[in-house]
Amino acid sequence: MDMYEFNKPILGEFRANRGVVGGQFAGRALLILTTTGARTGQLRENPLVFLADGDRYLIVASYRGEPINPPWYYNLISNPEVGVEMGSEKFRAIATVLDEPERTKAYAMMVAEMPIFTEYQKMTTRIIPVIALTPLGTAIST
Repeated sequence: MDMYEFNKPILGEFRANRGVVGGQFAGRALLILTTTGARTGQLRENPLVFLADGDRYLIVASYRGEPINPPWYYNLISNPEVGVEMGSEKFRAIATVLDEPERTKAYAMMVAEMPIFTEYQKMTTRIIPVIALTPLGTAIST
């Protein structure tokens, strides 16, 4: 599946409706993660479900249960300062891949909100990463 083509209408709907989308993401907390390409240096946008966790936000690199991590994961490993868009708010954040046992606890929190993450883990042998996005306190003007 071409993820760019899959994401394109979601990004448009997200922006047109200040973060509210329908379809498979209806009723879910959704953000747009902007990473800098590890090889290209180009900005890449991906809509992702998230959970608030104190002063940070948790996202999961599930890639729908594929055997590899999603490209955006490698981008944030290479360039951990990312852009985050939530509704009409935009800010910079630092992305941190969670280590065990925190990763397992955070993944369980995501599963409680979206049981499909259980299925994604069953579909792959890799341990699906959980990433914390910690805002830098710098708003980006829209």
